[in-house]
Amino acid sequence: MRSALVVAGLMLVSVAAFAAEPTPDATVRKAYEVTQKTLDGGGEPPWRPPHRDALMSKSLAALFARDDRYQDESGDIGHVGADPFIQGQDGEVKSLKVTVTQAPAGGKALVTASFRSFGKAMSVPFRMVEEGGGWRIDDIGAGKNSVRRELAQPYDCGSFMGKPCKR
Repeated sequence: MRSALVVAGLMLVSVAAFAAEPTPDATVRKAYEVTQKTLDGGGEPPWRPPHRDALMSKSLAALFARDDRYQDESGDIGHVGADPFIQGQDGEVKSLKVTVTQAPAGGKALVTASFRSFGKAMSVPFRMVEEGGGWRIDDIGAGKNSVRRELAQPYDCGSFMGKPCKR
């Protein structure tokens, strides 16, 4: 009986850890908490498991997963060669401010994260969608700097392309 309670408790904790956030800005704040831990040398970045499915829309998570598979199979860098949350390979997040810049309407919102990285002012837009009972990141950046746009590009090889990668 006691072991069943422990298992049930662990399941509740794991489900709560991956619950979607109730507001679009809360999701982005959570992503930057994860980013800060990664910058401090611990854990995986927000676009990798275990965070990806909790923070991102199903379609964006699938694109990141495809990029990971390509990297694993080819040994090359995928379409996203830098951390989209800090807009570079190296950086820091100082004086973070997360703002809802387009109020939620029709299950969509726009959130902007502003911070300083090595003394330079940075601004990263996030397209948000309401999905799975909460808010999730559906794109990072905009226009030609859209992560979704980059991840949607074709690859030269990979199991998902039906063409094995040669190492």
